[in-house]
Amino acid sequence: MKDFKRDAVRIATHSGLTRRQVASDLGVGFSTLGKWMRDYSTDPTAAEDAELRRENERLRKENRILREEREVLKKAAILFASQKQ
Repeated sequence: MKDFKRDAVRIATHSGLTRRQVASDLGVGFSTLGKWMRDYSTDPTAAEDAELRRENERLRKENRILREEREVLKKAAILFASQKQ
C-alpha cells in the first residue's frame, strides 16, 4: 500500500494532471490524495528520494559522457593502428 501511495503522489506532482483528475483515475478520494501528499512532503524519505533521483541523473550523465569518450578513443586507436601499417 505504501508503494501505491508513493506512486499516487509522484503521479499527482509530476504528471501535469490536476489532483482531482489523478484521484479520480486512481479511484481514491480527492482529500485522501491530498493527505497522502501532505504526508509525503513531511516524510524524511521524500527528501532522500529526491536526493537519490538527482544523484541518479548525475551518474547517468557522467556515464553517457564516459561512453562517448570511450568511443572516441576506440576510433582514435583504430586510426593510429591503420596508419602504422
